[in-house]
Amino acid sequence: MKKLFSLLLATAMTVSLCACGAQAPAAGADASAETSEASESGEKLDIKAGFICLHDENSTYDLNFITAAKAACESLGIEAVIKTNIPEGQECYDAACELADQGCGYIFADSFGHEDYMIEAAKEYPDIQFCHATGTKAHTENLANFHNAFASIYEGRYLSGIAAGMKLNEMIADGKITEDQAKIGYVGAFTYAEVISGYTSYFLGARSVCPTATMEVTFTGSWYDETAEKEGATKLISDGCVLISQHADSMGSPTACENAGVPNSSYNGPTDGACPETYISYCKIDWTPYFTDSITKAAKGEAIPADYIGTLETGSVVIDHFGKNVAAGTEEAVEAAKADLIAGKIHVFDTKTFTVDGAQLTTYMADVDTDANYEGDHEAIKDGYFNESGDGMRSAPYFDLQIDGITLLDTAF
Repeated sequence: MKKLFSLLLATAMTVSLCACGAQAPAAGADASAETSEASESGEKLDIKAGFICLHDENSTYDLNFITAAKAACESLGIEAVIKTNIPEGQECYDAACELADQGCGYIFADSFGHEDYMIEAAKEYPDIQFCHATGTKAHTENLANFHNAFASIYEGRYLSGIAAGMKLNEMIADGKITEDQAKIGYVGAFTYAEVISGYTSYFLGARSVCPTATMEVTFTGSWYDETAEKEGATKLISDGCVLISQHADSMGSPTACENAGVPNSSYNGPTDGACPETYISYCKIDWTPYFTDSITKAAKGEAIPADYIGTLETGSVVIDHFGKNVAAGTEEAVEAAKADLIAGKIHVFDTKTFTVDGAQLTTYMADVDTDANYEGDHEAIKDGYFNESGDGMRSAPYFDLQIDGITLLDTAF
């Protein structure tokens, strides 16, 4: 099966998941963010940071990175040069070289398919630090100036799933559905490990409070296709799904839910501004902590980890805004589970909470050192749970199991 692609997503959305009405930059455009001369700590850093984005602010995924980049660079008192609409091809290498030639000592790219081109540029510019979201090769390339980063967003999805499960319980108690009608729909982009990890953790969160919950997943074959995402959500609703979530980057799915009056969990940002009657909760990765830390290290000549994994505790995984229609007690339940996750009292992929083909897992070789055949190379089961992105093995997700209770409507992508 295919694995891992871009990540999904993440930082500062306040009103709507899409940048409605925003003027998008031209393809490949530079957007320079001029900042103050000194960081908040009073220390001036002698560095310029460059950022490469697959799309522009109209993509919630890229908007997250852009917002975080500007926030981090402003707090550090440095200049940010942001290139948008850079495809996952030779254009990425060209953009990285342009940023290097413009004096950027730190260069970051946000999409999975950028990785090989960032590695090529890192080899050409050994004195510049290159960082990349969702990639898989930093720990095997062993380049001192190339690094991968991600976050334990599966924990955020688990918490958002708890909010969904609470809503299902409320619907059952109110007689709107029966226990066996507690079916969740999920609109995913691709059948990659990143998406599988996401919808599975969301499902396990929901089932932790609503044990009769089941899930159907459909895929669009694109990270950003509003029409396909809306059609996917509509198909799931027609198939009897009474609550919808997503791992895709447009307002297509939330809009379909608002039109149909179906509760919705969003990703990358809250959607209550556009979907006030159906929005429940959201989760996101906040990239600001990583940018702040890695840029500072680059400026000071300090080592940047090959793989960085942001967490709930570091503020990199966020769930902090609930809709007006959440079930009673939702926020308290989410906060309690969040505290237990941070304390290590519970684990998202606890093998006691799911089965695969009717059996509980005791061992699983995960494909951490990704190769063309996606062969397993690292034992992922540790102390009774699947150790997703754990022990520094790799920052990007590698959970790719199909657990019982989840039905895939298509696997073409």
